[in-house]
Amino acid sequence: MSLAKCASKAPADVFHAFLVEKADYDGIEEIPCIKTSRLLPARVIPFSKALQSTDFDQWVVFYEHDSQFVRLWNNPRKYINILRKYKGVVTPDFSLYRNMPLVMQKWSTYQGKAIGVWLQNKGVEVIPNVRFADERSYSFCFDGVEKRSTVAIGTHGCIKKLTDRAYFEKGLAEMVKRLQPQTIIVYGAAPGYMFGKYKAMGIRIMQFDSAFSAAHKKAVNA
Repeated sequence: MSLAKCASKAPADVFHAFLVEKADYDGIEEIPCIKTSRLLPARVIPFSKALQSTDFDQWVVFYEHDSQFVRLWNNPRKYINILRKYKGVVTPDFSLYRNMPLVMQKWSTYQGKAIGVWLQNKGVEVIPNVRFADERSYSFCFDGVEKRSTVAIGTHGCIKKLTDRAYFEKGLAEMVKRLQPQTIIVYGAAPGYMFGKYKAMGIRIMQFDSAFSAAHKKAVNA
């Protein structure tokens, strides 16, 4: 193949730059900025279930294994018409594990915000998810999120073990300090010992059972 032919061939957008064509950026890592919706969810549904549901009067969340929603990153245009039918979307919760290399944690943070920016530019109401690991993640994990607004977090699988709980409580405190949220949407348990002091500060805590807990309660009450 000639050099002329190589030069004329458009490169594949392997980094999905189209997601952030209209984005503003925050922080040294240039995390895309989310314009937080002023609406609040009354009900939520995990992405994997949302693909099959016809009950669109709820918000889509991504508090499940990354393998359930990485397809949205791989082919976002395939799912936009489905997501538009719902009341809104909480940005994807790509994993930040403490033993992940920091560069991967930064990439996970970027991915969630990039999809969020693209969705809102397509007319979808968006609330930013915040995911933190240990102290190393604090330098970037809160970037791109509006202060004094609404944020969403997931506790499912994060507060059962004492070590994980300690890291989560510390990250939660740092999030409140830096973002000063008016509302925190919690997917999973929101125990009083962890969230009570934030309620006392005047922060609204909106708790939603995880799909696992909801299914367990349903089975117990059947």
